[in-house]
Amino acid sequence: MSHVALFSRLALLAGAAVALPQLLGCLDHPLKLVEYDKTQVDQSGIQLAINKDVDILFVIDDSGSMAEEQALLSANFGSFIGVLEEDDVKANYRIGITTTDMGNPRCGNLTTPSNGALLLSSCVDRVGDGDFVYNGVEPPLDASYACEDFCSKTDAELAIRPTTTELDSDAKPRPWLENIEGQTNLPDGVSTLEAFQCFGPQGVAGCGYESHLESMYQALSRSEVNGDPNYGFLRDKAILSVVFLTDELDCSLNEAHESVFIDNKTFWNSPDDVAPTSAVCMRAGVACTGSGDPSYENCYAENYDESGNPGASDDDAVLYPVGRYTDFLQGVEDAKRELDAGQDVLVAVIGGVPVGYANGDADITYSAVADQLYLDDYGIAPGCTLGEGEAAPPVRLREFAEDFEVGDERNMFSICQDNYSAALGAIADKIRDQIKPACMPQCVQDADTTTPILDQECTLVEENPTTGDSTPIAECVKEGGAWVPADGASVCYVALVDDEGFTTETDDDLSDYCKDLGYNLEFEIYRKGAAPAGSQITATCLLSELREVDCPLLGG
Repeated sequence: MSHVALFSRLALLAGAAVALPQLLGCLDHPLKLVEYDKTQVDQSGIQLAINKDVDILFVIDDSGSMAEEQALLSANFGSFIGVLEEDDVKANYRIGITTTDMGNPRCGNLTTPSNGALLLSSCVDRVGDGDFVYNGVEPPLDASYACEDFCSKTDAELAIRPTTTELDSDAKPRPWLENIEGQTNLPDGVSTLEAFQCFGPQGVAGCGYESHLESMYQALSRSEVNGDPNYGFLRDKAILSVVFLTDELDCSLNEAHESVFIDNKTFWNSPDDVAPTSAVCMRAGVACTGSGDPSYENCYAENYDESGNPGASDDDAVLYPVGRYTDFLQGVEDAKRELDAGQDVLVAVIGGVPVGYANGDADITYSAVADQLYLDDYGIAPGCTLGEGEAAPPVRLREFAEDFEVGDERNMFSICQDNYSAALGAIADKIRDQIKPACMPQCVQDADTTTPILDQECTLVEENPTTGDSTPIAECVKEGGAWVPADGASVCYVALVDDEGFTTETDDDLSDYCKDLGYNLEFEIYRKGAAPAGSQITATCLLSELREVDCPLLGG
């Protein structure tokens, strides 16, 4: 077999200021004409955008009815984190947590609004502060089990290690969990699962007029504000996933119209009432068609002004329009797609939809037929029930989530079930689907055709745009069963070349993803510490002219 050596450059972008276990970036080929069977092929303009960075924001309802749901989140969180830490994923993830409490005027000084702040404190300490006592009933409800059933560590035992970000080179403790290159910001011996089971439960003392969408908006917006504790949470190239856990309707109030919760009783049950219920959140932000008996034909987000007139302008709308949030998150997605054209922002809701809704086995029913007390409290019948527990059917949150559905499956899961493992696993699977291996998108020459696997000839170099330095990258060596850089280097690469299981080792196996595309080489990058900000790795490989032989599945 004869081969004509061709050179091609594969530029792979390493994530800014964070370590990536996979080669990231894009291909940067000079324009060449290559002859295969006398056919001219243009090799220019090929890009590869591979990313294992994941930023995850959990927006957790901390109102009085959420104790069991928070406990289930902790109990089943292993189904989520396990996917991100699987050997074929090894995501570089950050997890931020905020609540739905934005400080509605009706709650006043009775709660401590998060206002989109990322929260990272042990629930064990907060049990003592009263966060797990709901005073809306008599006697007050003790919900400490939502924390203590799964967490025993205090803040002192969960001290966060200082880290840097893309935007801040000063190492300091950050208000989020992270696992980068297998290194967490947690004390030795504490897993991210164990830490989340302490940090995740937010208690039941939050405001009962939940502002899911505004909380998300503020949390992500604040991550761009220099000096804010959230600053640097979002990474430019990272996959973004937003997960809501709630049993009620979104009530993201425009504070310019706060009178509707104080003395303007347009949306209250009765002008004789001394206080509004959560039904205001339904009547001030949702319209339905049909009688509601037995069900409405449809319910959808609507802009109402303070007098109750529909069709209000965005500024006059009592609740912020859903478009405020879809436009915002779409802008985040658009910016990410400038760096990686195939990247999607992911949204998921565990809320008041029936079991089976996610896979299409059930649909949401909007109805005005229910216990009158529930209708007075929420303005609509429950979207799902479990025992004595009930959850309001989302409308504004549903419309928002649907704008960011990826694939054929719905991105909303029922909160009315006694196990969230399947839901959390499905949400994590969507993240995994966004993480793709770093295939070499050309057919690489086999330098030794006497062996059954590819013998590649590639040279990798890391270029630092800040210093202008170019540093050769050597292949990794194995120590203690793990790939590591040799001779004091900070970075190394592994070439994955075995497409048929010819060797007894599995860590040289080409991924199914690259094999299915017909490629015969894949790269993995391993690091000690973080990558230089904006660093670029360039690989120069010998390419095969006879790809119908070396890469028979690779198209024309």
